[in-house]
Amino acid sequence: MSQPRPVVRLRPKAEARAIRHGFPWVYADELVVDRRTKTMAPGTIATLEDADRRPLATVTVNPNSKIIARVMSRDAEVEIDRAWIAQKLTRALEMRARLFEAPFYRLIHAEADGLPGVIIDRFGDAAVIQPNAAWSEMMIEDLEAALAEVTGVSTIIKNGSGRARTLEGLAEETVVLRGSLDTPVEVPMNGAIYMADLLGGQKTGLFYDQRPNHAFAARLANDARVLDVFSHVGGFALAALAGGAQSAISVDASAPALDLAARGAQAMGAGGHFSTRQGDAFDQLDALGQEGARFDLVICDPPAFAPAKPALQAGLRAYERIARMAAPLVEEGGYLVLCSCSHAADLAQFRAACTRGIGKAGRSAQLIHTGYAGADHPMLPQLAESGYLKSLFFRLD
Repeated sequence: MSQPRPVVRLRPKAEARAIRHGFPWVYADELVVDRRTKTMAPGTIATLEDADRRPLATVTVNPNSKIIARVMSRDAEVEIDRAWIAQKLTRALEMRARLFEAPFYRLIHAEADGLPGVIIDRFGDAAVIQPNAAWSEMMIEDLEAALAEVTGVSTIIKNGSGRARTLEGLAEETVVLRGSLDTPVEVPMNGAIYMADLLGGQKTGLFYDQRPNHAFAARLANDARVLDVFSHVGGFALAALAGGAQSAISVDASAPALDLAARGAQAMGAGGHFSTRQGDAFDQLDALGQEGARFDLVICDPPAFAPAKPALQAGLRAYERIARMAAPLVEEGGYLVLCSCSHAADLAQFRAACTRGIGKAGRSAQLIHTGYAGADHPMLPQLAESGYLKSLFFRLD
């Protein structure tokens, strides 16, 4: 290596075995945080040692974050450079190329793909990078160059927004790093066409994680009246129309997102079967109940109500409320799909909240399917947070 790099050390009572077994994070109370460590620039690459000064891993350090060190490699001497990033991208691309016929997918899913804190979604000839850890902000030029080299994309956007960056002490910034982009990108998925706003939309512009759950819902949608609540750019609604739905209504608070959903429906030739309702989802569910509306398939895919443990109980109450308000809108023998992307609410807790809500609505249910994120969102087995998405499919009596 060109020069000695800093060393950080675990406290005597910290669990070095977890790192050896693949856990990717070191919390601030597990590390010896002396004056030298506190003055490290966020994103510094360092060698992690155990309490006995034995090398454990190569890490990136951010003194401003509760996750003070993220494991880059269990090789304590590896050099983190553009070539190393390109190697990770190549490995990730090989798997996606096997799974998907067209280049529309999540290419990098943070720790699970070996690039801690980094999200990269691909949209054909364009890609969006979310550098949510300090090291990736420092090495954004290397990330951009390696991404272009490995994938051949001509347009690369940095989306520097969201809660994860705030927790890392990083500023918000969205900018085109390479190429140009003027209009929403058409994304073919599950027979539907989605319009993704890569510059001004939520997250990277589209949620690829629900792809297999969209497909399962589409199998229930033939000749059905469909209600898609928290629809974003048409998520479940457009997939249902591709599956032969009689009609689909998208509900969302964002007028721009609903406009993109309508444009997607038009692009797939289903505009005459699609409509929108803009406003607060709870208010819209209440209004639909007052109107006596009924649907054969109702989907509720809200944002994370419990993004962290302090919000868990309030989040579970919100999931229960959604189920209680949505269940009466489902025809007898129809289907209710309830989703959670909350890290803090595990599957058992989420399922219990949904079941309580359905029961309080006076309905009985069969749970016919439990869905998760697609294979382009791999889970790191040692990190429960990487398996965040749960989708429950109920049939109601």
